[in-house]
Amino acid sequence: MQEATESDLMAAIDLGSNSFHMVVARPDHGEWRIIESLSEKVQLAAGFDERGRLTEQVQERALTCLARFAQHLGAVAPGNRRVVGTNALRVAKNAVSFVRRAERQLGCPIEIIAGREEARLIYLGVANTQPAQGRRLVVDIGGGSTEFIIGDGYEPLLLESLHMGSISYQRRFFGDGHIDAASMDSAILSARYELMPIAASYRAQGWDQALGSSGTIKALLGVLQGLGLQTTDTIDLPSLLELRARLLAFQHAVHIDFPGIKDDRKPLLASGLAITLGFFEELGIERMHYVDGALREGVLFEMIGRHGQTIDVRKRTIRAMQARYHVDVEQARRVRQTALQLAAMLPPEFASNLDTSALVHAADLHEVGLDVAHSGFHKHGAYLLRYSDMAGFSRTEQERLALLVGAHRRKLREEQGLALLDHGGEGLLLTAVLLRLAVLLNHARQNLTTPPPWQLQVQAARRLHLNFSRAWLDKHPLTLMDLQQEAGHLVSIEIDLSFS
Repeated sequence: MQEATESDLMAAIDLGSNSFHMVVARPDHGEWRIIESLSEKVQLAAGFDERGRLTEQVQERALTCLARFAQHLGAVAPGNRRVVGTNALRVAKNAVSFVRRAERQLGCPIEIIAGREEARLIYLGVANTQPAQGRRLVVDIGGGSTEFIIGDGYEPLLLESLHMGSISYQRRFFGDGHIDAASMDSAILSARYELMPIAASYRAQGWDQALGSSGTIKALLGVLQGLGLQTTDTIDLPSLLELRARLLAFQHAVHIDFPGIKDDRKPLLASGLAITLGFFEELGIERMHYVDGALREGVLFEMIGRHGQTIDVRKRTIRAMQARYHVDVEQARRVRQTALQLAAMLPPEFASNLDTSALVHAADLHEVGLDVAHSGFHKHGAYLLRYSDMAGFSRTEQERLALLVGAHRRKLREEQGLALLDHGGEGLLLTAVLLRLAVLLNHARQNLTTPPPWQLQVQAARRLHLNFSRAWLDKHPLTLMDLQQEAGHLVSIEIDLSFS
């Protein structure tokens, strides 16, 4: 069999609150086959100090795990790797510093994704690894959060991520290891309370089958099968209630001797059972099937989609936001085209650092804020892009889009330049300048000539020169005035713009 090349392989890594997972896949006769699958319990969610920061001990444990993962990434091109972080990294006060250390270990960026984006990717993983059998409810209990999704085929219909997980509930209700009826009842009631705001809409939407993914459901199923309470990959309410009664008899996690459970899962069994009983009761679930597909598979299949195998969900998100906020799509197209023309004129040493994807998406959405108010619409647009649920975009990507749109017009403050540098270095700063120039050159909202009547020259890292064709600026005095004003605006971020 021919050995896969670097350009063939793809890798997806999920930095979960309980465990880290990695899958590596390659194309095989028109399909993608997983050739490597690794999982290691790190328990980030159990490693917080009193200030809400990840302790050095848990960070070292995580980095050691990633060093082992990195040994399997040598044949995977950096552009074919995607790493996502979930609840523990969403809430950790020192997530940024840890992520920087982890990125050096893996040699690729790490995206901290929002809860609903995590839910969408989980559903994508399940949908791509299970046969379609009508409408599905998918539940994934993680260490710090639990995701609930109803979908049909490959399309999620309802997405939610709730702040309850096996580790967080273990610390909250069973922190000393003791297991008693009062603590179990409190944990179940808390889970039902978390579900209460979404339960009615989920029951109204309905589903044909309920599926459970990831470690907690898998561990519960293993125990039920070991005890002879289940013989298939199905969990039902009577078997869960019987497990509850048997678990309470042990009184402490260290005494659990159920067959089918690993030692490192014993402390989380009570909390995982409580959460499962909570959503079974609140949503009226009768039975649930365990499935293998989860977040890491969703990340992998979306990455395959971004490489042209399926529709890129980000394109659908962009189109939806343009429609929702009544964006002038023709003007967005003009700005995008001009921005890409400017980018194509950059020397290779500068073009390689450009965030072209962010440039395109920011051009498409730079006027979303107009639907809120004309005055300061770039600020409104930045707010919408920063805080909206944008399927397919990580928090890092949304923050970059927000910074670009917030800086695409009017005066620039020094702190805006610093924020761009902090989130993307010189490449993101240059991306912002190109977006500003593209908007400026399309101020008249009319199609420009092709090829464009200018050339962009980069004379130094922060020295740009626009050279226009003879007499073009004489025929466009308003553009000339805009350029003169723009040169003054860019001084605040130490960009020298000239034109002739």
